Amino acid sequence: MNVVVTGGSGFIGSHVVDALADAGHRITVLDHRVKPHRSDVEFEDVDLLDLSSVIAATAESEHIFHLAAVSNVNYAFKYPAYSTALNVMGTTNVLEAARINGAKRVYLASTVWVYNGAPDDGVADETVPFYLNGAGHIYTSTKMACEMLCHNYGELYGLPVTVLRYGIPYGPRMREELLIPIFLKKALNGEPLTISGDGSQYRKFVYVEDIARAHLLAMQEHAAGETYNLEGAEKVTVLEVAERIRELLGEGVKIERVPARAGDFGGKDVSADKALRDLGWHADVDFASGLKTTTEWFCQRWGNPRQGATDS
Repeated sequence: MNVVVTGGSGFIGSHVVDALADAGHRITVLDHRVKPHRSDVEFEDVDLLDLSSVIAATAESEHIFHLAAVSNVNYAFKYPAYSTALNVMGTTNVLEAARINGAKRVYLASTVWVYNGAPDDGVADETVPFYLNGAGHIYTSTKMACEMLCHNYGELYGLPVTVLRYGIPYGPRMREELLIPIFLKKALNGEPLTISGDGSQYRKFVYVEDIARAHLLAMQEHAAGETYNLEGAEKVTVLEVAERIRELLGEGVKIERVPARAGDFGGKDVSADKALRDLGWHADVDFASGLKTTTEWFCQRWGNPRQGATDS
């Protein structure tokens, strides 16, 4: 099939491209200024805020995986107007292009952070409504808006859309300003890994190749019009992340406690049962294995001053 991946040069997008290519699809990556990591795919340098360019670049597409967005929450906080424009209007332009060009389906990359304001009285699944007062961040609000637009295009124009709410992704090629690369860089530079409070804040990390595999499964016909949580299987605390990195890189890695930060997000339990039930998807890669692979990738990328560290 002719498939477009917006943001296909980025962290998750590049792995989605790998999965689609391995499955034999013809792929066009839409990204702005940054070329894809592989040369056997087509590339269009497109600004998603330019509707005519998006329409032209997706003219022959059957399936559009829309991953392009401002996903760095610190950047979104610093530049709220641009982030809102790119995330919301960029999504609108992708949906409009798909409608005009008669695409078979659009897949929206969303996030489990849309549950941010939901009550902490149980496991959150896809039936939980948005709690707008608790959205908590520009980034989260833009993703809520994007999901609402997808439903609008489905209801008003008959455009099939599948929403994929990502958990906390990690793996090779991840952005260096995220927790795991920050800890790895500190450890390799001989700096202590700082833990706020008791370190009990948890995330259900999901390995990026597991996320990428879900995109192929979501191409099943019955997934049209549905929303799925792509959440990890394990609750991993911040302290456990630091301790596992120390196990991989050696006992010389120091861990230091600092006072807890006010309002630090402790974690929210999100269910991926629907993805298992409907798509046959679950997170296969356990955190220990995924972290080892991720650590080895960054050590190779940066150079590892701790000789033989990743053999432990």
